[in-house]
Amino acid sequence: MSNNEIPMELAARHVVELGNELAEREQEADMRDIADGLLAGAVHYWLYANQPCSDQMCEDCIPVGSAELRLVEMRKLIDEFARDSDYFHTPNDTNAGRA
Repeated sequence: MSNNEIPMELAARHVVELGNELAEREQEADMRDIADGLLAGAVHYWLYANQPCSDQMCEDCIPVGSAELRLVEMRKLIDEFARDSDYFHTPNDTNAGRA
């Protein structure tokens, strides 16, 4: 990891590189299937990493204190990351303007 790269950026870059590597190696595979697999793995890891501790009064764990609360937090992050992506809007979107 470079001195300037934070772990989240490093992880995201590695996931993209893995997706590209799998798509290149498995050229018959549907890129969406690869992406779904990467997302499934990321969801499993995020849920694992965000389990609340055993202290019911832990302030850090309140936002992830139940399965439903973890899902709410994950959905917030997914929405944020998607909207920040260069690929969120594409020229082929059904609601893209045509001049």
